[in-house]
Amino acid sequence: MKKIIIILILLSLLGLVGWQFYPRAMLTENRPERRRPAVAVELGLIQTGLIRKMGHYTGTLKAGSRFIVAPKASGRLKKLLVNIGDRVERGQLVVQIVDDEYRLQVEQARAALDVARASLAEAVSNYQLAEKEANRAKALSGKQIVSQSELDTAQFRFKAAKSKKDVASATVAQKAAALKQAEVLLSYTQIRAEWEGGADVRYVGERFMDEGTLLTVNSPIVSILELDVLIGEIFVIEREFPYIRVGQTAVVKADALPGRTFRGKVVRVAPVVDQASRQARVELEIPNPDFLIKPGMFIRAEIEFDRKTDAVLVPLTALASRDGRQGVFLADKEKMTVRFVPVELGIQEGDRVEVREPLISGSVVVTGHHLLEDGAAFILPGAKSGGPAKPGPNSGAASDRSRP
Repeated sequence: MKKIIIILILLSLLGLVGWQFYPRAMLTENRPERRRPAVAVELGLIQTGLIRKMGHYTGTLKAGSRFIVAPKASGRLKKLLVNIGDRVERGQLVVQIVDDEYRLQVEQARAALDVARASLAEAVSNYQLAEKEANRAKALSGKQIVSQSELDTAQFRFKAAKSKKDVASATVAQKAAALKQAEVLLSYTQIRAEWEGGADVRYVGERFMDEGTLLTVNSPIVSILELDVLIGEIFVIEREFPYIRVGQTAVVKADALPGRTFRGKVVRVAPVVDQASRQARVELEIPNPDFLIKPGMFIRAEIEFDRKTDAVLVPLTALASRDGRQGVFLADKEKMTVRFVPVELGIQEGDRVEVREPLISGSVVVTGHHLLEDGAAFILPGAKSGGPAKPGPNSGAASDRSRP
């Protein structure tokens, strides 16, 4: 009997507790599901077209070639026939040095040569006479008309005459060389602009000396520049260095000439990367037929590394990151919801980037995706309302609010 009473009491308590929770359960069951408000976003089209991988660099222009006009002989600068900016042709006389001393040396060398030639003529005459006497003595000795001692004396004189003739001949050669040297030194007083290859016309870039200056050997006088072809010197960072190749086309712009572009090509690539800057030196050859760009100008250069003509392109602002993955939010304009799609990116150019994988089309969110999660609803600017969407599996508290 006691067990029955206890059971009845327990059943009564359970009924009382259930009656208390029943209204709350009914209220929860009948409550409408909470929906996140739609997020206002802007969309951008997914396009297909050309995209290029470009390298952008800054650098300085240099003359296509440059050399310094300097004397090979010392002396006072008598006449400077060119000045800064002057046009110079190949072989043109540009500098004259006072040459009085060098002319005197030429005259002295020429006189010494004349003396040597006279001595040679005398030696040749003596040699010929000694040769005849030696031959006659030899002939008479065979007939026993001339003694052996007389024959020996004649042959000795012949050999001595021959030696004197050889010495005189060598002296003439020596004096001729001295005259040639003096004439060369004299020619050094007339300095001409000489160069190999390239155009026949160049220009004076700098002047280092004035008329009347006492020059020493190799004193710089003027510089001669090649301006119809310039060299652009740029430095490529280590990460992009493997893409640089000789022969690549470069588009060059100078800040001093806004709106003008010049086309050049890579002609030299340094084989090493500088340890301090982690950059490598690259030289561009830039034709300059109108002489618009000048050595020393600051330039900006673009070099194309790669291109694709049918790439899938999205705006750079469409990229978003969720759970450590980079992707885009594809927009479903019928359901007014978005779907997060992880992507594999390729070439980036300006404000566009290539999507290699997967193949996507339509529209992507470019503004407002920081408030979105996979499956979230959206509205477009100017729209009166957006359809609610069921929260996606990755939704969180950040989706409970929307910003205008």
